[in-house]
Amino acid sequence: MGSNWSGFERWGRRWTWYWHESKVKSAKFKMVGRGHFAFIILNCTFAFLAGCALFVPREEVLLKQATVEELTALLSQREAAIRTMKGLFSAKVRGGIIPIASRVEGALYYRRPNAMRLHGFTAVGSELFEFVQVDDQFRLRLPTMGRVLSGSPSDMSEMGKLARPFQLSVWAMGGVLGTGRIAKNETVALVEEGDRYRLEVFGPSPNGAKLMRRRLWFERQTLNVVREDRLAESGAVEATIQYEDFRTIGESEAVSSAGDRRLLRPFKILLEDGKGQGSVQVTFHEMILNQPLNATDLGQV
Repeated sequence: MGSNWSGFERWGRRWTWYWHESKVKSAKFKMVGRGHFAFIILNCTFAFLAGCALFVPREEVLLKQATVEELTALLSQREAAIRTMKGLFSAKVRGGIIPIASRVEGALYYRRPNAMRLHGFTAVGSELFEFVQVDDQFRLRLPTMGRVLSGSPSDMSEMGKLARPFQLSVWAMGGVLGTGRIAKNETVALVEEGDRYRLEVFGPSPNGAKLMRRRLWFERQTLNVVREDRLAESGAVEATIQYEDFRTIGESEAVSSAGDRRLLRPFKILLEDGKGQGSVQVTFHEMILNQPLNATDLGQV
């Protein structure tokens, strides 16, 4: 663009000189000045057209259409596709949501349907915790505190201040493991929000009424779940979880409701505590799918 502008100035000065000379010379020089002027205009026209070629029309984004039944089936298919998983991750903690450390290096072990072990270490390899959950029982070992806690996930009162961070961790890992399928006693409603679908999940309450328990946002290009809200009985947000950096970790045995055999999982998880106690960012470095696990991998309750 700079060279074209310099050329324009150069030819403009020359054309001005010819115009001045035409006042005292013959009409022949007038024609020469007009010829140069036309040449300048032609050059500017070509430069303008070349610039326009840089503005390529934006490719239209294709949004998938899905029904509430298809999205519900997709959640079940994604859960069934993972029988076992091993993963290595790092977690950055802000706001004291996990009182034992602000940075954790960890390993995840999972076997469907509900056996999971989280093992946390410091950056230099010192053991921080071991959390094991099988069915409706959990066991938390804290070597640095010399404590071992156990009980039911529905009642973690014995864990005190540690109960909430580990409950949040289990929710966050659910997006990686695909354990967020709709249960038989839950109902759903679908809302379209531009380039996302919002699936509202209702579950039973102690008094028998249906309360909204979760909200799931599906990105409509891939139908991946990119956000999840966990709600309290009062309707307040317990936690907001965002899932990013989806990568292929394998293939499913059958084509999913999204028309894709690839198994995509988020390698980055951002969790914000709804009570304002802090946030956790989990970044996975590796995921190994559907390989045999032994008893040591899963630990004991």
